[in-house]
Amino acid sequence: MWLNEPLSFGGQAAAPATPRQPRLSAATAPLTRSIEVVDEYGQRRSIRIPAERPLTVYVDKRELVTLMTLGAHPEWLVLGYLRNQRLVTSLDDIESITVDWDVGAAAVRTRGGLPDLEARTAQRVVTTGCGQGSVFGSLMDALDGITLSPDARLRQSQLYGILRAVREQDSTYKQAGSVHGCALFRGEELLLFVEDVGRHNAIDTIAGWMWLQGGELLRGDDKVFYTTGRLTSEMIIKAAQMGVPIVVSRSGTTQMGLEVAERMGLCAIGRATHTRFLCYTHPQRLVWDTPPP
Repeated sequence: MWLNEPLSFGGQAAAPATPRQPRLSAATAPLTRSIEVVDEYGQRRSIRIPAERPLTVYVDKRELVTLMTLGAHPEWLVLGYLRNQRLVTSLDDIESITVDWDVGAAAVRTRGGLPDLEARTAQRVVTTGCGQGSVFGSLMDALDGITLSPDARLRQSQLYGILRAVREQDSTYKQAGSVHGCALFRGEELLLFVEDVGRHNAIDTIAGWMWLQGGELLRGDDKVFYTTGRLTSEMIIKAAQMGVPIVVSRSGTTQMGLEVAERMGLCAIGRATHTRFLCYTHPQRLVWDTPPP
């Protein structure tokens, strides 16, 4: 069964919405597992913890990388990883992505190969991330050619709506903790919420989902990205690559994340909970319409 297989109506297959989209498997895996622990009173009790599993990505039978992931949307994760690593520039380049949890592998088949893959993956930068924490090539190279919309704005009232929506979201974190959550918003409208053991995996999954949707959902200029993790340079760059000009975090930022956001014209908001937040860069993108109580 393929994730984006055309549906059948009256015995006839419906035409795919977008031609030459990659065929995706629909692999599933438990997101949590039950274990027995001993608490501070010496009492045994059962709790749930997040599942963490390796997913080795092969591109045309060549091993590329192993991602440690929760496994909620592995096909989107792989697609977004290839996009954010700048290894694939067009969705049309990918013929299929097949995930098999029995062997912990994702097989990516391209339509014509990825030129210079060896050279493009020779340099690896280990970042401050968790669950993944590495990129191919230079981080700063990703900034060339990226221009964020100068007109994008977010009202303070919309920011409070985003934070409220995240608080009310049913999540693996509430059940088991130990995961990061990322979300994509259009105004206060929640488009997608993703959790993974690493925030980098979660943003890559969102990037993959956006790529598959195309059209208005592929546009980033009217979107806001939210993460529970800190705003490192890698997270800022990935948001910018998706065209998203406003990023909100429950945590803070790093010096390099701050410098990249300033350089890119990206509004970075951190320490955002309830009605509290700190705007680190480009506050002109905020419309101050709702003072906190």
